[in-house]
Amino acid sequence: MPFLTPDDYLSSVLVIDPKDLCSQGFSVVLLDIDNTLVSRATHVLTDEVRAWVASLKAQGLRPCLLSNNWHRSVFSYAQELEIPLVYKAMKPLPFAYLRAARKAGHKKGDKVVVVGDQIVTDVWGAHLVGYRVILVVPQATKDLWYTLVFRKLERLLMKDKAPQR
Repeated sequence: MPFLTPDDYLSSVLVIDPKDLCSQGFSVVLLDIDNTLVSRATHVLTDEVRAWVASLKAQGLRPCLLSNNWHRSVFSYAQELEIPLVYKAMKPLPFAYLRAARKAGHKKGDKVVVVGDQIVTDVWGAHLVGYRVILVVPQATKDLWYTLVFRKLERLLMKDKAPQR
């Protein structure tokens, strides 16, 4: 099932080198929040993640947060990171991905990469609109009940794969 297969599988957003993204021609980076940038167990935006997002921007990449979440915290993260946000995204539906890319300043010919921790939402949705996607290991095992159901499917799909770094 290629539409459920990530283009890359990594241990964390922190191992993604913004210079590598630039050298691959990407200009827009769509970022999931829960268990990708922020642990669902702690809900804390770490200094390391703040610095990583700052390094994306320093390289000229244009990030945008893309989340199914609608709680106040997502607005706080967007404000603190000083990047646009698309919330209540209803991923994997494609319209939110396109909206997030536009909010990040997407222009014709720009390459977009999505970074997220879920196959059913992040990977599938990214592939529906033709974007590349980097799947990262979730930061915490704590999650919503329905996400835990999808995690069982993810384990089956990724059973022979280990994060690259």
